[in-house]
Amino acid sequence: MNVKMVSRKNVSPVMVISAFTIVYLVWGSTYYFIRVAIQHIPPLLMASMRFFIAGLLLLIWCAIRGEKLFIIKNIKPAIVSGLLLLIIGNGAVVLSEKYLSSSFVAVIASTSPIWVVILDGRNRQANFSNKSTVTGLIIGFIGIVLLFSENAIHALSSSEGHGQIISLIILMIGAASWGAGSLYAKYYSKGDSQFVNAGWQMFSAGIALIPASGLSGEWKNFHWQQVSADAWFALAYLISFGSLIAYSAYTWLLKVRPATQVSTHAYVNPVVAVFLGILLASEKVTPVQWLGLAIVLTSVLLVNLAKYHKERKAYIKPVTEAA
Repeated sequence: MNVKMVSRKNVSPVMVISAFTIVYLVWGSTYYFIRVAIQHIPPLLMASMRFFIAGLLLLIWCAIRGEKLFIIKNIKPAIVSGLLLLIIGNGAVVLSEKYLSSSFVAVIASTSPIWVVILDGRNRQANFSNKSTVTGLIIGFIGIVLLFSENAIHALSSSEGHGQIISLIILMIGAASWGAGSLYAKYYSKGDSQFVNAGWQMFSAGIALIPASGLSGEWKNFHWQQVSADAWFALAYLISFGSLIAYSAYTWLLKVRPATQVSTHAYVNPVVAVFLGILLASEKVTPVQWLGLAIVLTSVLLVNLAKYHKERKAYIKPVTEAA
């Protein structure tokens, strides 16, 4: 690990605002573009292509910069992180959007910070002794129940009810896995380059998703020539903007702003996703879902509030860069 002094005064406010805008808007928009892409490309195959290409490009870029890529002790934890974050976490998002609206998927996915608090064994006593954290968890649970109840009732009364119920379960597992993967990456990732770690995470996930796609039967009736131009554009957007540009902005923000402040994307992304779903995909959001959205986002804010104030006080002190 490297330790150095970081001052907010040395960072351009314009760059900070631009980076936050990219993370907020691009990551919020990926839910819509995933939905567009999987209309013609099987979900797991699409995810495999996205992460394989993005990971390969990022590793090539790191190699050009002269960074060391093939250090086994650093690659192993990156692969485990990729399994939890991208294969299970993002894979659940991709699969669930076959039966659920992109806006609803985004809201459930935004609960990952809540799972981080629940699963963080090293800080469990501190987390659960904080009033705002406990209040946030309780409120978040109420919001999820509201969202699930209406969607579950609709699923049971529709012809695609079985698929929707399974998707709801998969989506919650995916949110929990994203939280677990975030913790694993935080505590066990090694190496000096976040970009190299991210490259191996995406590249290994892309490779692992290839046999998963084949075993699930996605290749049987799939024909490349039937993929629409819109689907190819959506995939290109996910690779370039979702997996490369936005991630670069995110990692840069982690160096110049408190991590909890950067994590505000978790409750801005679903808002962007909801409005894009309404405007571009004609998705409908019921009053109960709006209420559930507000409650979930409030809970995430409360969960992060205590940590944000703590980090803000300590921020001018020497900052340890994430390995």
